[in-house]
Amino acid sequence: VQLQASGGGLVQAGGSLRLSCAASERTFSIGWFRQAPEKEREFVAAIIWAGGSTYYADSVKGRFAISRYNPGNTVYLQMNSLKPEDTAVYYCAARRPKIAAMAAFAEYDYWGQGTEVTVSS
Repeated sequence: VQLQASGGGLVQAGGSLRLSCAASERTFSIGWFRQAPEKEREFVAAIIWAGGSTYYADSVKGRFAISRYNPGNTVYLQMNSLKPEDTAVYYCAARRPKIAAMAAFAEYDYWGQGTEVTVSS
C-alpha cells in the first residue's frame, strides 16, 4: 500500500489547512500522526473505512476533523483554529484489521512520506 500525503504549508494561528492522504488501495483504517522537532511522534486522528468511525487526540478534538472520500481512497484531515503547537510534520498511515489501539503508531503497517505544517503566532 502506498500513501501520499499532501496539503501542508504555512498558516497563521487561527487559520485552517486541509491535509489529504491518497492511498493506492483501501485498508482497514487510516490514521494521521505528527512529529514536531525533538518530540516523539503522536497520534492525531484516525478513521475506519467501513462505517466511518473516527478517533481523535484530546489536543485536537473540536478543531480537527477526519473524513474519507469513498469513491476514491482518500482521507482528509481538516484542521481549523490552528495553534503554533500544531506545527509538525504530519504523516498518514494505514493499517490492516487488528485488535489494537487506534492511537498506537506501532500498529500501523504502511506510512506516507509526511507533509509539513507550520503555524506562525
